[in-house]
Amino acid sequence: MSVQTEDFTTASATVLKLCTALEKVIRGRSDTIRLVVAALVADGHVLLEDYPGSGKTTLSKTLGRLIAADDAARNRFPSLSSDPIVPFRRIQFTPDMLPGDVLGVNIFDPKTGQFHFMHGPVFAHVVLADEINRTGPKVQAAFLECMAEKQVTMDNVTRSLDQLFFVLGTQNPLDIAGTYPLPQVQLDRFLLKVPMSYVDSMTECEILENHTSIKDASVSIDPVCTRSDILDARKACEAVHVTASLRQAIIDIVQSTRGNPMIQFGASTRAALMLQSAVQAWALINGRPHATEDDLRYMAPFVLLHRLRFHAGAGEPGKALEALMQPSIEKLVRRGLN
Repeated sequence: MSVQTEDFTTASATVLKLCTALEKVIRGRSDTIRLVVAALVADGHVLLEDYPGSGKTTLSKTLGRLIAADDAARNRFPSLSSDPIVPFRRIQFTPDMLPGDVLGVNIFDPKTGQFHFMHGPVFAHVVLADEINRTGPKVQAAFLECMAEKQVTMDNVTRSLDQLFFVLGTQNPLDIAGTYPLPQVQLDRFLLKVPMSYVDSMTECEILENHTSIKDASVSIDPVCTRSDILDARKACEAVHVTASLRQAIIDIVQSTRGNPMIQFGASTRAALMLQSAVQAWALINGRPHATEDDLRYMAPFVLLHRLRFHAGAGEPGKALEALMQPSIEKLVRRGLN
């Protein structure tokens, strides 16, 4: 399947509008914004490892406000007076949370003698799962179904989430006391893990000078695209061309993580699929209808590092992964030259 020129142009314009609008509010985070939008159009989720006060809530909330609902979305729940799926929800995870606090609960109505489902905060286009590792395994397992299947099951009744459903999870790398580390199966559901660092002094000065206008813009910003635009961009992303050589390089990299003495356990086939999707999305973000080895080289660490467990003797994981990838990348380059 190859992407049609018109569809690709429209999708490219959609991601450009999203990135441009986000950069007006989130200063000094251009790379992070592009990675988040890439995950959005690749139909994946993002885990941000960030410091407190780094702008993750503003980023998530602004992204939700930039995507308007459409007629198809408004007609999903004709029996309800209002659509329970909203543009953005923030869930602050805590150790005492129950699955119903996230998914929703059935409430008994004594007037009718029937139970009515009260939709939880996961029923949103963009969900900020703040400090997701602070809640217990039971809630993490319930949230896993949302991320993996885009559905919620309560009292043996399954309800679908919106097709757009997109999770921005966060972890604080500084404070691990009282946390429940995410199991590998849940980490595997995040397309990208993106570390965030502090902004430079010039950007911080700009934020301080324009704090009021930035804050007002994050609240009053108008949508730049619709839900259907994002879904169409996802279709265009799936159609971005990946050559047989590039696909083989992805396979070679994933295969090299298995049975490797430096790695406790390697990447799965799902990891290979997600790496291919991420490479296609990064090509789309950069305005190209075809993926290249540069896309693979750039995206692989964000896709693979949180899926791999390196032994202590392997050294710094990023450098170990780069060394592991190098033979496959060199082989890919040689194939391209021949």
